Amino acid sequence: MGSITDVKGVLVGNYEDFENLTGATTIIIEKGASSGVDVRGGAPGTRETDLLKPENLVEYVNAIYIGGGSAMGLEGASGVSRYLEERNIGFDTGVKKVPIVSGAIIFDLAIGKPVYPDIQAGYMAAKNATDNFNANGNVGAGVGATVGKIRGMNFAMKGGLGTESIKIGDIVVGALVVVNALGDIYDFDNKIIAGALNDGKNGFINTEEFILKTQTNEVPFKNTTIGVIATNVKLSKSKLKRLAIISHDAIARRIKPSHTIFDGDTIFTLSTNEIEFEDLLTLGVLFENVLENAIINAIKYAKTIQNIIAFEDLKV
Repeated sequence: MGSITDVKGVLVGNYEDFENLTGATTIIIEKGASSGVDVRGGAPGTRETDLLKPENLVEYVNAIYIGGGSAMGLEGASGVSRYLEERNIGFDTGVKKVPIVSGAIIFDLAIGKPVYPDIQAGYMAAKNATDNFNANGNVGAGVGATVGKIRGMNFAMKGGLGTESIKIGDIVVGALVVVNALGDIYDFDNKIIAGALNDGKNGFINTEEFILKTQTNEVPFKNTTIGVIATNVKLSKSKLKRLAIISHDAIARRIKPSHTIFDGDTIFTLSTNEIEFEDLLTLGVLFENVLENAIINAIKYAKTIQNIIAFEDLKV
């Protein structure tokens, strides 16, 4: 399998709290990367996303932070900023360099103890960053991730973190995603591989069918799938924004329903600006495909935690 760190200059670091079941993941680009973002879910928790708009001043980000703990978990991004500040990495204001750290959080407070990654957790995630990352499942912000929560946590399954890359000639596209969805996860044969379980916990109820049948609007557990897709192709902020929009198709294909009022689905796109390639149609397909594969990896490599069953332990 590939990894987002197959894109030269992209580092990934993680912090994990297996006692309280939460964590944080940081994608660091020390030299900076052009970036775009698109938020489609109705319950997002984000940091420094407005500056990624094409019309705004700052051209580069130094890190993308993904954390557990709901809105409180955004505190971890300050730890990433502190780590980068100590290394004089950031946007040069003329007075000092200010690290640009965008990010988003998932809601994992309903699993384990309601603990969130703090500044120290974010700092450790940044300190652990490596250019040789290739892990999936219960990793970083994926530690407390779950899916299929329409009937509550007693019938939910384990989500997680996934990564993958695609290479075509000199073009490299890599993705990292934390899958923490309300909906069910589908494989490439359009079969559910993780989601809301039936009463016997030996099969699925099909979340979309359940919603249509019950017309429920009472979902106490907030969710969110957060993806980061990086490439070495030179791209402007406006093109990266378009690719972020396109890439949400990957979430819609693999997670049903997606982009709900209870999800904060967000995709960040990054460019290290190394090579020229003008074909956005081809890049759009690559971005979609690599994110789809990362979503599948997050589920298939997850491990059962407490009473939250993972893909490998489900007896269907």
